[in-house]
Amino acid sequence: MEVIHHGAAQGVTGSCHELKLPSGRSVLVDIGLFQGAETSSDTTGSTAERETAQQSLDFPIDHIEALILTHCHIDHVGRLPWLLIAGFRGPIYCTRATAHLLPMVIEDALKVGMTRNASLINAVLKLLDGMLRPIRYNDWVDIATDLHVRFRQAGHILGSSYVECDVGAGDSMQRVVFSGDLGCKNSPLLPDPEPLEYADLLVLESTYGNRNHENRAERQSRLQRVIEHCVVDRGAVLIPAFSIGRTQELLYELEDIIHQYRLTASAGEVTDSALSNPHIWDDIVVIVDSPMAAQFTRQYRQMKELWDEEARERLADDRHPLNFGRLHVVDTHQEHERLVNFLRSSGEPCIVIAASGMCTGGRMVNYLRALLPDPRTDVLFVGFQARGTPGHDIQRYGPRGGYVMLDGQRIDIKAQVYTLGGYSAHADQGELMEFIGSAAYVSHVRLVHGDPQVQREFADVLHGHFPTLSVSCAADL
Repeated sequence: MEVIHHGAAQGVTGSCHELKLPSGRSVLVDIGLFQGAETSSDTTGSTAERETAQQSLDFPIDHIEALILTHCHIDHVGRLPWLLIAGFRGPIYCTRATAHLLPMVIEDALKVGMTRNASLINAVLKLLDGMLRPIRYNDWVDIATDLHVRFRQAGHILGSSYVECDVGAGDSMQRVVFSGDLGCKNSPLLPDPEPLEYADLLVLESTYGNRNHENRAERQSRLQRVIEHCVVDRGAVLIPAFSIGRTQELLYELEDIIHQYRLTASAGEVTDSALSNPHIWDDIVVIVDSPMAAQFTRQYRQMKELWDEEARERLADDRHPLNFGRLHVVDTHQEHERLVNFLRSSGEPCIVIAASGMCTGGRMVNYLRALLPDPRTDVLFVGFQARGTPGHDIQRYGPRGGYVMLDGQRIDIKAQVYTLGGYSAHADQGELMEFIGSAAYVSHVRLVHGDPQVQREFADVLHGHFPTLSVSCAADL
């Protein structure tokens, strides 16, 4: 049994792992896009040519039996079009929710990275539809004579899973577990990750393997305080957020802030404070300006059976956590352009949530280009910013009054820049260790999906906490 890494060995994007089977065949687990500093440094050729060179597969696929997807974030599925171009036509196994969301992700990836030809895109989506094999959580499925697979709840985004792979048969059978991206406990909308049963080999993400998140129980109150502080500047609060997962979590908590404010206001308990406008929650507008995020939010609303108990209780109380009164969704590009220009000239206070989460593209870049030079603007980061992305540069240099390069243009940063902890969708060091500790046994852990130094630091922590555990880092293989 062997696992080969075709991505996320030296960083946090491009997740792709090949599990070699006793038969000599293999399966792939994830086929993610490389992003930020983890893409090629080659700047020659057109944008399309550079993209193709960066994402094209550099390994043979003629022996690949099937593709297994842990969830549909772009850094786990974004190279699927390149896999199809290379000739792969095998089955694609994933959870039902992932199968439902995946076509939208791939359509967007095609438009951004390959083509906007509608007939070509529709042909790819039709091909993809015939290859998908949706599987319910906790059901075992035979992928090959020597491979049986089960998807378990990972609590990262809707439909996310970690994958248990039983390889071989009888006394020689071994269990390999791929964590995908493990979520945090007590995340809005989603159930907690299921405990691990056991693993002979656990291929474990390590994005936050060297640190713990801030207190998640208090993150909503911190979000409220930061926004109230920001609005004193009388400008827009820009929140770069991934279309799947983070946007819906933010909407869920903003709805609750507004709801709780109205309850206290109706009871006459709201008092003045040092803020210039202590009643901002009376009329603050929350804007979602991302076609993808709007689509996924609608899909989240449709798949309410996958929400956790608390979220379903809010529905029973006739609340609408993802579709509340102060929410405005921007549909067209023309409306987007008008809104950017309006905010640039007016400084109207509002909350804008837009993709991409690392500011590498999408409509958020237009807001940043227009509003970063305005000191009334506030930028609020709630997620991981990979090295080499504009989000990382804004986060690092913005507080110093530096600048960022956006599409080759230097943009001075006069906006206020904040990073709000506790909003990561990835398990932190403590939760990763708890996941290992929940198992009857784990023989070996292979760390992936983390910067090399983070992998090594986490390996040292694991050696200290689990003295008999064998640990290796993909970065060092």
